[in-house]
Amino acid sequence: MGNTINPYGKDIISVETEFCGRKLSLEINRVGFRTSASVLARYGDTVVLGTAMVSPNVVQGMDYFPLSIDYEEKFYAAGKISGSRFIKREGRPSDEAVLIGRLIDRPIRPLWPKGYRHEVQGVASVLSMDPNFRPDMIAMIAMSTAFMLTGAPFDGPVAGVRVGINEKGEYEAFLSAEELAKGKLDLVVAGKTDAIMMVEAGAREVTEDEVVGALEFAQEAMKPAIKLQEELVKKVGVEAQEYELLKPDEEIQKAVDKWLAGKFGEAIRAPYPERNEMVAVLKQAMHDEFAAKIGEEEYAALHSDYDEAFTMALHKDVREGIIKDQTRPDGRKLTEIRPLSSEVGLLPRAHGSSIFTRGVTQAMNIVTLASTSYAQLVDTMETKDGERLYMHHYNAPGYTVGEVRRLGSPGRREIGHGYLAERALAPVLPEVAEFPYTIRSVTEIMSQNGSTSMAATCSSCLALMDAGVPLKAPVSGIAMGLMVDGDKYYVLSDIADAEDFAGDMDFKVAGTEKGITALQMDMKVHGLPVSTLKEALQQGKEGRGEILRHMLTTLDGPRQEMSPYAPRVESVVINPDKIREIIGKGGETIQKITAETGTEIDIKDDGTVMIASPDGASIAAAKQWIADIVEEPEVGKIYVDKPVVSVMDFGAFVQIMPGKDGLVHVSEMSEERVNKPSDVVKEGDKVTVKLIAIDDRGRLQLSMKAAAREAKK
Repeated sequence: MGNTINPYGKDIISVETEFCGRKLSLEINRVGFRTSASVLARYGDTVVLGTAMVSPNVVQGMDYFPLSIDYEEKFYAAGKISGSRFIKREGRPSDEAVLIGRLIDRPIRPLWPKGYRHEVQGVASVLSMDPNFRPDMIAMIAMSTAFMLTGAPFDGPVAGVRVGINEKGEYEAFLSAEELAKGKLDLVVAGKTDAIMMVEAGAREVTEDEVVGALEFAQEAMKPAIKLQEELVKKVGVEAQEYELLKPDEEIQKAVDKWLAGKFGEAIRAPYPERNEMVAVLKQAMHDEFAAKIGEEEYAALHSDYDEAFTMALHKDVREGIIKDQTRPDGRKLTEIRPLSSEVGLLPRAHGSSIFTRGVTQAMNIVTLASTSYAQLVDTMETKDGERLYMHHYNAPGYTVGEVRRLGSPGRREIGHGYLAERALAPVLPEVAEFPYTIRSVTEIMSQNGSTSMAATCSSCLALMDAGVPLKAPVSGIAMGLMVDGDKYYVLSDIADAEDFAGDMDFKVAGTEKGITALQMDMKVHGLPVSTLKEALQQGKEGRGEILRHMLTTLDGPRQEMSPYAPRVESVVINPDKIREIIGKGGETIQKITAETGTEIDIKDDGTVMIASPDGASIAAAKQWIADIVEEPEVGKIYVDKPVVSVMDFGAFVQIMPGKDGLVHVSEMSEERVNKPSDVVKEGDKVTVKLIAIDDRGRLQLSMKAAAREAKK
């Protein structure tokens, strides 16, 4: 097999451990010689390369941490070539790859020190993939390890596990994709040894206690992977990098704090949007006064420093109000939800539409229905011949936050928010056999002030019901927050922007009256214990219950009638062997059916035929046409008004169904003697016949005489 020689003369170092029933190994110095750090993580047949690059220089003038983490799908890892007819090279990341990149980023980002402005890049590349195992958690471990090996001030390591509930009702890590699809919980947990950093889940109405149990199971399960990273770092002897933190100028912060004394607190506690306007006016007044005092030209260079100092003071004020007085910036109690309003059916040509408003946050949702032939084909490293019949897309242009921004393709945030709302509603959608439609739900955010993904969930639910989609149960969602003060913590229901920015946790939960369908938790502190999250879950249950009750006052269930502009879809099941006959040579038959009936037809491999049209009569015509094609001749059956296709000396041939002709012998044409068949029928006539026999060669024997007798009975 040969050996790899490290050009820098370094030995290959590897560590391994048992992790959730399989061997996990971490290896360095085999590949990636010029990276800040790189590691090969192996778990069974899955191999992921995690590479980290850390710039030695501070990026000046930047007010955020320049960290990017990407997850790269490689089709070769699964032994596949892209199914695209024209593009075989991996191109723009799929939505799935973007979501996994976010999944890895979320527990890692909070573990860097505030003010760290060195540019950091992480790339997780899947090189080999076991088709029965999702590689995303191994990619997270690989990335955490790589960052630990750089010597940068990353307060890791972190690890992640995917937890489901098996057939025995027990928690189990790393179930197969099929087992997760059949089960009622698919939960990802990432964290440190004694604290949870991130949670994301899709579920089929699980209880809060079941989620808490899964969190406790996951926290214990991930410990071997954390210890393994620590073992490798110790074995390598990683040296800490020197770094510089860019923090607000202390003198500027003191000056701003002094100027703001008495102007925060009660002075700006007001409902949104009044509070936002008061804060904006106060900030402008601060800039004007300091600019006049310092001088316009000199202050222009310091404007961003004063702006940041104002923001820091504002966040401190928000925290103090909640921790000291249990009073929120807009005067609400900790469990109080902002004013709610909603409406449905506002867009006349849409198949379903709604507006959901919570405080200043507003989401409009539009639902479009189409036949199953409009399903989205999914071609990724992990999927094979996949398709999506339900899609939720989320858009939030700059105007929704009062900013001027260029319009462009959806970013990582938009894809993530849309997926969370999609996941929240997927468990309550009807089965295809019950509702054979492709469903596209689009949320257009109209205004943002916190928790737009949960507003998207609520508005999508209302629009789906407005479209007549027979949901199993309505779904609502809420965003929760947390403020930690030493050993004390304060859970906030329905957080707004100010509380989100100043808080220590962003926690979104969606579900029905019965249980949770989607969950997402992100920590801004260095992790939280399960006991704290348990209380947040319970408070979230009460909050989403209140929101759901409001939604049901607007529309208490799916409409019984669909929009007149929505296509009607009906299905018939045929023998799969007959599919070829419906399609015809070169698609000739199916094209003729759709052209003459004005329908859309989608045929599945199992023989299910979906027929779509806004007109019921068109569907009926197409169904009859298909029935005629696939129908098998039945001895004893009467066939009415069937065309005579040819007349011979010994009888006439009649087409009783497409492609099925039978002979009416001259002796079977009438009770009276017939000398010549042409005396009774001619080509093109319509006659009624009875199928009296099928011989051993499959030839059909018909009788006009027997059909006439039946008619007289």
